[in-house]
Amino acid sequence: MKIGNEDLPKVAIIGRPNVGKSTLFNILTDSRKAIVKNQPGVTRDLQIQPVEVWGKNFDLIDTGGLTELEDLFSKLIWEQVTEFIRVVDFLLIVVDGREGMHPEDRNLIKLAKQTQKDFLVIVNKVDRAHEEEMLKAEFYEFGDNVIAASFEQRRGLDLILEKLHKILPENTVTETAPLRLAIVGKPNAGKSSLCNQLLGMNRMMVSPIAGTTIDAIETELRRDGHVYRLVDTAGLRKSSKREELEIIAAFKAQEGLRRADLVMLVVDALIGPTEQDAKIMASILEDHKGVILIANKIDLAQKEIPAFRKTFQEQIAVNFHFFPDVPVVYLSSLTGSGVEDLFTEINRVADKINFRISTSKLNDFFFKAIRGAPSPVHGTKNVKFYYVTQTFQKPPAFIAFANHPDGVTASYRRFLIKQMKEEWDLQGIPIRIFCMKSRRSYQNESER
Repeated sequence: MKIGNEDLPKVAIIGRPNVGKSTLFNILTDSRKAIVKNQPGVTRDLQIQPVEVWGKNFDLIDTGGLTELEDLFSKLIWEQVTEFIRVVDFLLIVVDGREGMHPEDRNLIKLAKQTQKDFLVIVNKVDRAHEEEMLKAEFYEFGDNVIAASFEQRRGLDLILEKLHKILPENTVTETAPLRLAIVGKPNAGKSSLCNQLLGMNRMMVSPIAGTTIDAIETELRRDGHVYRLVDTAGLRKSSKREELEIIAAFKAQEGLRRADLVMLVVDALIGPTEQDAKIMASILEDHKGVILIANKIDLAQKEIPAFRKTFQEQIAVNFHFFPDVPVVYLSSLTGSGVEDLFTEINRVADKINFRISTSKLNDFFFKAIRGAPSPVHGTKNVKFYYVTQTFQKPPAFIAFANHPDGVTASYRRFLIKQMKEEWDLQGIPIRIFCMKSRRSYQNESER
């Protein structure tokens, strides 16, 4: 299992909190994936995003702010980043030109030199051109690889890109779009621990404090010839009065969910599916996403709960009654038990998401199915179907053309969906049927 694209060079942005690392990341990736806020400690996990600079490709990594403070998050970030930078190829060290050389900057640059990696010191927040040489001067003791910049004014970026292009190797591979997997769930369900288990390293910060992850963190992984893009999101809390960062985190989680091909809803097996989990599931289905329910912490649940799986299935029947055939994988993010089953299920559901039915086979089945049940009625008239076609949406969605589409009730749609799932083995994915008025019915009405 590999993190990111194993064939691409890795460039990491490091520095103290609030020096502008995430702003640089957003500029170079042309995105808003990293949260930017004038508050230390906003970035707590590693962001990885492929970038192209003048025909050369690399993976860019945004890291948490490094500081020698003794609080839990600062220690976790320090351990995470100092471990990670030893496996990257180039370092962009961002410092604050307004504050000048800080003791922690000095220690950070010394750490970079110890890794024997090439690095560039970027003195950010140099807003006036005539101050460049003065503000850069004290950083020259570590070499002449120093650039003055102002990310907010987009100054110095051309020099940074020129430096990156010079040190980056020529492209050697081409990539196909990976399957995007989003991990969602309540706080402390074990999402980041699962992500770390899947990646085989301490990629996501894990702590006993709920809400450690506040961003939608993406990285690429490869397994058994398949390529995936994994998105770990913030824990989705009940709607209530929340801190500003939690509101941003919830927005990022929803954004990550909307962009995913397949969603993994992580539930604490010791607690089981709850009403809040049901609301998250409903949100996933509303966005029409393939979904796998993950019962995490089964190593503990099997010891503490008699007939655990039977109890868990009963909870599913109650809380997920609107999606009774949801695929379930039982695993432990701590021990790795069940991970093989998870990837088997991911690939199985992915195949179903991309499933297409020819129009002729679809209509043959459709008319056979509707003959097996009474037609819905609109007012005093029977609803008559003319034909059905599949859209290009994923998971599969269909449009049925009828004379009175308003007469096709939700229960009748459920009947048709159940028949389709049984016919083409599409259990476990959400299917939609839209009903529209047929042009033929308009013509018939105009001829009367």
